[in-house]
Amino acid sequence: MKRTLIIETIKNSGKQVKICGWVNSRRDHGKIIFIDLRDKTGLVQVVLSNSLESAQNLREEWVVEITGKVNERPKGMENSKAETGKIEIKAEKLKILSEAKTLPFDINTDGYKINEEKRLKYRYLDLRRHRLKKNLEMRHRVIQFMREFLIKQDFTEVETPILTKSTPEGARDFLVPARLQPGKFYALPQSPQQYKQLLMVAGLEKYFQIARCLRDEDQRADRQAEHTQLDIEMSFADQEDIMSLIEQLYIDLTSKLFPHKKIQKIPFPRITYKEAIKKYKTDRPDLRKDKSNPDELAFAFITDFPMFQYHKKDKKWGAEHNPFTLPQTDNIQKIKKNPKDILAYQYDIALNGYEIGGGGLRTTNLDILTAVFEILGHKKKDIEKNFANYFKAFSYGVPPHGGIAMGIDRFLTVVLNEPNIREVIAFPKTGDNRDLMMEIPSTVEKKQLKELHLKIDE
Repeated sequence: MKRTLIIETIKNSGKQVKICGWVNSRRDHGKIIFIDLRDKTGLVQVVLSNSLESAQNLREEWVVEITGKVNERPKGMENSKAETGKIEIKAEKLKILSEAKTLPFDINTDGYKINEEKRLKYRYLDLRRHRLKKNLEMRHRVIQFMREFLIKQDFTEVETPILTKSTPEGARDFLVPARLQPGKFYALPQSPQQYKQLLMVAGLEKYFQIARCLRDEDQRADRQAEHTQLDIEMSFADQEDIMSLIEQLYIDLTSKLFPHKKIQKIPFPRITYKEAIKKYKTDRPDLRKDKSNPDELAFAFITDFPMFQYHKKDKKWGAEHNPFTLPQTDNIQKIKKNPKDILAYQYDIALNGYEIGGGGLRTTNLDILTAVFEILGHKKKDIEKNFANYFKAFSYGVPPHGGIAMGIDRFLTVVLNEPNIREVIAFPKTGDNRDLMMEIPSTVEKKQLKELHLKIDE
């Protein structure tokens, strides 16, 4: 007999079915045992005779297969709170597929009060929690919606390499030693920045990717060493084209997947960086009228960021966002002479006080790009070496282009009213980049280090 999902049992009243899942709870009533059986679609009550083989042995979280008849519950015994509350399964056969030890914590609560390190250590059990399963299902639906929306807009999804080149883009790279080329390294991508720009040189014009991005950052409470972003790049587009695309995406997404949420203002407000800092003291303002209302979504675009940021500690200039952003002037002397006065075609999108995305138009003039890197402290010969692919590719004809990267983890955290991004990621790491479940980072065998021509400096 083919398996029936629990949610489908409500359509099979009077019929025999085979269901599989986990024992969610057990109630012993003498000659009769009641269990709630759980699969990914829901719960259903099962009635077992204690004379049924192995029925008396059943414990919570055991995995079982049950064959039985779907019956209407006796009048007055229905459960109006459950989708399957009008029926129950009268078990005729019971097969135990797997026994389970007592779980280290209760999975029938929301889990917020349980020690987070313990939850992360046993994440595969924590994910049995209804709240987290719903979060992952919604994550799937959000990503699916984004894909379908952009495909209808004639975008092409392209996967870019995970093993790439270490370049001075901002955050610290994760490095991967190259066994076949001793002394050389790959880097894991902080973003697909260079590849997506090269796709514009290739003439793709409209690219997107659900991209994994990896950054070896210092400990920060609500950051992850790896995160997921919706990555977009467009040729022949101006700043308003890109912002309007994103605005429509999130309007449609909210209407379809979060209809109970209300977007405070459409079109989304456009606020300059200078205005945001002056009025709100932050470049990611929370514009909700009622900040205690979790169903209110206040999106806003922040524009006209400074191109450069001076780091007093290091006594040098850094890029406010990234060095590939197009300055709002093509006067190279002006850029070099007054870095603090230069604005960029850079835009962020804020939601309820969180930055959920950012992008910009790109510099295609290599003289300007070189000047920007020189202000950041790089020597011209090093610039041409580190970004040789840019210099070569752009010499063959490059269209004006720009893009944006939208943080999927951060957006879900806000819209699902979760306290941090770890609640919307299947297997998150701690703030200091440890995976407590897999016990990584970990040591490796000396043989592996030798193959990679590496030695540990004790």
